[in-house]
Amino acid sequence: MDITKFRTVLVLAPHTDDGELGAGGTIAKLIEAGADVYYAAFSTAEQSVPEGFPKDILKTEVKNATFRLGIKPENLIIYNYEVRKLNYVRQEILEGLIQLRKRINPDLVLLPSLNDIHQDHSTVAQEGLRAFKQRTILGYELIWNNLTFSTSCFVQLKEEHIRRKCDALKAYESQQHRDYISEQFVFSLAKARGVQIGSEYAEAFEVIRLIF
Repeated sequence: MDITKFRTVLVLAPHTDDGELGAGGTIAKLIEAGADVYYAAFSTAEQSVPEGFPKDILKTEVKNATFRLGIKPENLIIYNYEVRKLNYVRQEILEGLIQLRKRINPDLVLLPSLNDIHQDHSTVAQEGLRAFKQRTILGYELIWNNLTFSTSCFVQLKEEHIRRKCDALKAYESQQHRDYISEQFVFSLAKARGVQIGSEYAEAFEVIRLIF
């Protein structure tokens, strides 16, 4: 199966930067192959922004990050749900996802692992599965939140794809204190996943729904 055959892709990110962290290299590869990629971020985490930054800084940063990956500005959808409280509005999120399904009609959806223990990530994964159960769905890897993760799918990547991912993550100036956003970590994980399949680099995904 060639992932570049997908033409319309929707990335679901509970918080700004989750999509890039979990699937940035794959997003770069898909866009390179001509896919139309949409990115939906559900929270700009204003309550968690470090001191010294504007409260809405993550809204600016996700615009810059997704643009660096090659996502069209008009394909970025930003919601303003409160961080760590997405489970309180899960029905509203589901209804929004159904509207996205009708408007975008993706043939591939990338969302957090169903085994992600963060409450916001879990909510988006579960409601995403409900909304897109008739589409191919892959769960992306955020290892600091995954107690278990089934590496049932790998996307082969080149160094240029990982570099583009790192460049996108550098747009998140307010988040550079986090270990998992460092270039060293991103390349190390991509290298480790690549070694598993005899490739230079790779990103791993859980197969949640696969439709041929």
